[in-house]
Parts: sequence; structure tokens; C-alpha cells
Amino acid sequence: MSECQQFEQCREHFESVHRKLDQLDQAVRGNGRPGIQLRLDRLEQNAARQARLTWLIVAAVIATTTSGLIALLASVAGG
Repeated sequence: MSECQQFEQCREHFESVHRKLDQLDQAVRGNGRPGIQLRLDRLEQNAARQARLTWLIVAAVIATTTSGLIALLASVAGG
């Protein structure tokens, strides 16, 4: 294989690698569309909101149950 043929083969290979890197960069950054970074950030924000909402619901259920038990005990004790 001559030096010229090797150069052409390497050039084609590097162009292919460059195209693939551009595609990966576009997928990660988005390039005008939501990319992987933005989509991941949105998922993390939604997970945090869901966790806060879950704890709020759990706290409300505990408070309601406790209030109901206290009212029940007060009515039984008051007779």
C-alpha cells in the first residue's frame, strides 16, 4: 500500500469518526432541540418534585389518621 493510499484511507476514517462525534455532540447538547442534558435535567427535577409530593401526602395521611384517632379516643373516654 502506497503512502497516498494510506493517507486516503486514514482521511476517510477520520472523516467518519468526525461525523460520529458531531452526531454524539448533537445528541448530548440538542442543537436547537432538547438534548440529553436538558432531558436528564427535566427528569431529575420531576423526580425531586415527585419525592416532595410523596412526603407531603404521607404527612397528610399521618396527620389525618392521628387526628381521627385522637377524636375517637376523646369520644370513648368522654363517654
